[in-house]
Amino acid sequence: MKYTWWIFQVVLMLISLFFLFFGVNMLRASYGLDDPFSFIMAFFAASFVLLISTALVLTFVIKMVRVFKRIQKPH
Repeated sequence: MKYTWWIFQVVLMLISLFFLFFGVNMLRASYGLDDPFSFIMAFFAASFVLLISTALVLTFVIKMVRVFKRIQKPH
């Protein structure tokens, strides 16, 4: 019960990291498209995925650091 919060945060961070790498791959693949409309749509979709996943990874890391500091702080 004590470690379930940590496990949940790590799992969510790993999911966010997966989408971060997925966004990078999608961004790289968008440069190989020949149609300008498809390039623009894929580029902005990849940028959106990168933005959200990066924000989530940072949020989970900051949250875990804050909780870790609070736990380590002497009463």
